[in-house]
Amino acid sequence: MSEPLVIIGNGMAAARFVEEMAKRALGRYAIAVIGDEPRLAYNRVLLSSVLAGETTSQEIELRSASWWRDRGVTLTYGCAANSIDLNDRTIHLANGAAVPFSKVVIATGSTAIRLNVPGADLPGVHTFRDSRDVDLLLKLAREKKRVVVVGGGLLGLEAAYGLAKAGSKVTLLHLMDRLMERQLDAPAAALLKRLVENKGIEVLLGANTKQILGEDTTQGVELSDGRMIAADAVVFAAGIRPNVALAKNAGVPVNRGIVVDDQLRTGHADVFALGECAEHRGTCYGLVEPAYEQARVLADHLAGRPAQYDGSVVSTNLKVSGVSVFSAGDFLGETDTDTLVFNDERRGTYKKLVVADGRLKGAVLVGDTQDALWYLELIRTTASIEAIRGDMMFGRALAQPKAA
Repeated sequence: MSEPLVIIGNGMAAARFVEEMAKRALGRYAIAVIGDEPRLAYNRVLLSSVLAGETTSQEIELRSASWWRDRGVTLTYGCAANSIDLNDRTIHLANGAAVPFSKVVIATGSTAIRLNVPGADLPGVHTFRDSRDVDLLLKLAREKKRVVVVGGGLLGLEAAYGLAKAGSKVTLLHLMDRLMERQLDAPAAALLKRLVENKGIEVLLGANTKQILGEDTTQGVELSDGRMIAADAVVFAAGIRPNVALAKNAGVPVNRGIVVDDQLRTGHADVFALGECAEHRGTCYGLVEPAYEQARVLADHLAGRPAQYDGSVVSTNLKVSGVSVFSAGDFLGETDTDTLVFNDERRGTYKKLVVADGRLKGAVLVGDTQDALWYLELIRTTASIEAIRGDMMFGRALAQPKAA
């Protein structure tokens, strides 16, 4: 008889985990997936493309309903899991149903941070995190609303680009002195800012939001330096936090995220966590690729194979506001490293490679990212680059013949 395995969360991590399980242990487990969003799992990375009108909501679905059905997966979506009873091994749902489990995987992802400032609860203040948020923002764009986006990281840039392309007048506010400071160095961020502004988005750096203005609805934003920006709507995209409430209420150990070991196991032997909600060796990863790596390890473990997750080399390889951006590893390279830099401002291209001890340690690319995966492979494998050091800045096609 198949062992009941329940996955709480129906996002990208959960979908990949089911895919990996189907390759390794099809039939060993009776898999049930519970998700609170009222739709099939989709590619969250492409939400800004839906907002920008470059693709449709249906086109970003990861798998069809028949794919899940063919793998024997029971899907419950549009219904949240309210609690996990570890003693009775039962998950209680918002619709009153109770789902038994032998093992449970928590993949509840993250929630958007809503700044704790006066006016944050006014009508017209939104977040940008899931498909329901996109539906609201599309309505704003159709009505040609003036929108202030708070946050100059990945989410904020995606929201600003999507809204601007859909027809809104957009001002992007960022507290720090450069965009995407966690992924880009200062020159790369400066180039990105210029390219974003060329798309009609106003960018204000060092902008600390003091309050949202308005009484019955949003009218604007006041900054701590006294500046006022008129707005019909405000979108908070200033970060995410792991969604740990369900685990915490069940007595599963949490810090910032749900604490897991190298097999993605929590403090309870039959409870696991993966993706953005998990904290491994003190790190919460807010990116897709680490979640996929965790899914492979957990699938191996539950299939009875030896497996260990040692952490991930953090990388970003995306099209941000219509601009290709990549970063990985130690891209700042501030001590005991050499940096190789190519900067073509006219063509909107920037490359920086960080080298130490004859190996590639980090990279930043803006504009031209065609060799991003090659650079990431060199960083992850710690392969010697001495033979190609002089050519690697100009790409794999030029460097590899010499490497051979």
